[in-house]
Amino acid sequence: MHPSDYLGNRQLSFIPCNLQHNLHDSLMGHSLLLCNDDGIYADGMHHLYHALRPSHTCTIIAPDRERSAAGHAITLTDPIKTKEIYHDEERYGLAVSGTPADCIKLALCHLHKKNPPALVVSGINLGSNLGISVLYSGTVSAASEAVILGIPGVAISLCTYENPEWETAAYVAQEVTRRLIEDPLPQGVLLNVNVPNLPLHALKGLRRAHMGKSRFVERFSAHRDPQGNQYYWLDGDMQCLEDDPNADVHVVQAGYASLTPIHINLTAQDSLDQLADWNTEYHA
Repeated sequence: MHPSDYLGNRQLSFIPCNLQHNLHDSLMGHSLLLCNDDGIYADGMHHLYHALRPSHTCTIIAPDRERSAAGHAITLTDPIKTKEIYHDEERYGLAVSGTPADCIKLALCHLHKKNPPALVVSGINLGSNLGISVLYSGTVSAASEAVILGIPGVAISLCTYENPEWETAAYVAQEVTRRLIEDPLPQGVLLNVNVPNLPLHALKGLRRAHMGKSRFVERFSAHRDPQGNQYYWLDGDMQCLEDDPNADVHVVQAGYASLTPIHINLTAQDSLDQLADWNTEYHA
């Protein structure tokens, strides 16, 4: 099947011919592990699976329900349960009662320990994972857990919550998967991809970007249940704190899919010298 037929037999005839040729020549059938934080039944997983399945061996191991903003949490005090999921009498994937990081640990350290995938692809997330969002994102954490365990990982998010252009995100998933297999990032580095919610013909391309400086401006709404107990709903908006056009937020706003390499080492190297004088020997 030609990669432009990413969604069943639905051909993306408006993909430029040179891009179709590149995809056809480069997707050569590697083993991929698919995960997300929206849950195994999410539309984004469906579109990711059908985008990559024609040219790769795809295994889905994903949470059994939505785990958005789970971050890098893992399950230690409860058993992790699994259930085989079938669509139209065909095995679709494995639903896991834990977090995205649990799914990757279970897959790479046990279920597929002897036959690990070439790449872990996490997504397609409904909603962006730009700027500071990467610290909260279960989608990004699935990819980072893969990198921690020695397997390349990529997280893919579609920057919208309404009227998602799945075709665009699915095409970008194909393209970045091809490129990562051909030209892997250094060990310990994952790729975070954010796709603007545009029709595929309007997508300007792919562009590297750094993680934008940002923060969330939180809002809490207070409520009481019928017994009079107080409870809260958290909401908020992300605020970008820089104008650099190469920040991921601005790259997406300009109509490009942003490509941000993220490393696991969180050490602030520039601050190590400042702490040199703090070194103390208590029992010298």
